[in-house]
Amino acid sequence: MKILIVLGSTRKSLPPKPPRLGARVAEALRAHLEADYPGDDVELIDPLDYDFGNVFKPHFAYASGHVPKALDALADQILDADAYVMVSPEYNHSLSPALAHLLNHFGSSLYAYKPSLIVTYSAGQWGGVRAAVGMRTFLSELGCLPVSTMVHVPHAAEVLDEDGHYRDDGGAERWQTYLQRGTTQLRWWADATLEHRKKVDPHTLIGNFTRDPRQRNAPD
Repeated sequence: MKILIVLGSTRKSLPPKPPRLGARVAEALRAHLEADYPGDDVELIDPLDYDFGNVFKPHFAYASGHVPKALDALADQILDADAYVMVSPEYNHSLSPALAHLLNHFGSSLYAYKPSLIVTYSAGQWGGVRAAVGMRTFLSELGCLPVSTMVHVPHAAEVLDEDGHYRDDGGAERWQTYLQRGTTQLRWWADATLEHRKKVDPHTLIGNFTRDPRQRNAPD
């Protein structure tokens, strides 16, 4: 099983400000998934590792043979993944611009017919819950339907250290149980959709909009 954890933050924090809270949350999730499902391939996608340029141009808008290598490689990772964990802070009651910007570079047929898990966090008390509500619509439009359980991490700097380890050993078990509710649902649906995709390729049943450059690369 291939699971992508997508971090929705590009904020470069320099001392004395704390490092990105999202990176801590993403690392905690990666450690949790690797411990619970040691046979899975869990990868972290950090938007700081990519230069998308100043002009927005999605992967499917490039002419054949002219796609930047890094963008092409990321498209392959998204296509090959069986499930996604989307990690986002809250900006104006919505998901982070960095997460939307990264995901929008790729046609929704790359994400389609697979599950996703919504994970939000904050430095304050709400844990990004309002962003999570909008993420349901966004991810559903991409085709990677979010599972019903969501994960919210309030006061993330107090919960996790800079390496994504729990500060309070006594609270670690409680957090692991909380994360397990979401990851168990994600893994169950990932198994189900993977097995069904092996039997029937959904893209052949409906087809993707790739006939014309004006068309969006959508799952239906």
